[in-house]
Amino acid sequence: IPLCFVSHRYKRYIFIAHFIENADGKYISPFHDVPIYANEADNIFHAIVEVPRWTNAKMEIATKDPLNPLKQDVKKGNLRYVANVFPHKGYIWNYGAIPQTWEDPGHKDSDTGCCGDNDPIDICDIGNKVCSRGEVIKVKVLGTLALIDEGETDWKVIVINTEDPEAGDFNNIDDVKRLKPGYLEATVDWFRRYKVPDGKPENQFAFNGDFKDRDFAIQTVKSTHEFWKALISKKSNAGELNCMNTSVSDSPFCCSAADAEAVVKSVSSSNFPMSQLKELLSFLP
Repeated sequence: IPLCFVSHRYKRYIFIAHFIENADGKYISPFHDVPIYANEADNIFHAIVEVPRWTNAKMEIATKDPLNPLKQDVKKGNLRYVANVFPHKGYIWNYGAIPQTWEDPGHKDSDTGCCGDNDPIDICDIGNKVCSRGEVIKVKVLGTLALIDEGETDWKVIVINTEDPEAGDFNNIDDVKRLKPGYLEATVDWFRRYKVPDGKPENQFAFNGDFKDRDFAIQTVKSTHEFWKALISKKSNAGELNCMNTSVSDSPFCCSAADAEAVVKSVSSSNFPMSQLKELLSFLP
């Protein structure tokens, strides 16, 4: 699925909005239009890569914007970068989200005792390839970690890209422990401490920071898909979330391809020279 890069200004910054196009060149929402399943029978899911491994820019699906482009997060008027917390460099996996999922902030999880964080469910791809920002990959679920982030449930699903040469060797969380020793411990350490340089306390975890297995993780993903179904059909309160989509025909938020194209054009910044934009994009993964 190709990307379309559109610039717009915010204060002194130039933002690059990564709009996603489908195979027909039509603009779509990575949150709502990319199908959750690549192969439902085998529990193979799609995932959107937001942050490539070893990078620091906190890119994410803009859940409150029309068509939900990938954009860099902003905190207190500044572009957000994740600090390098020794001994880690940036994100230590390809980090992203599974489309058509939603961690409902109105639902208190029976296992964690906390409500959802109002985002699609997150993934950490442990495969060997460093993916590109906005890349849509097919993933096998291996397990999950229950992060409690500022009082909210924030599942981190451990996955591997099905195109990875070693994907056949990984079928459950114990395979990660066996074949990539130290990776899960590093994952807990990263999520525990990554906000500390910003003056925040260490994050906490449900289950004492232990990873839950494949079956538990798959069930968790599927439950967030059910929450998303209620969201996209307006059975749950969307709040500030933008549910504009082009493919969910029975959704009251479904729009035409022309409407989607109009959104992208409205974001475009005509006063930012394309030559400078291309130069800027050359530095992006």
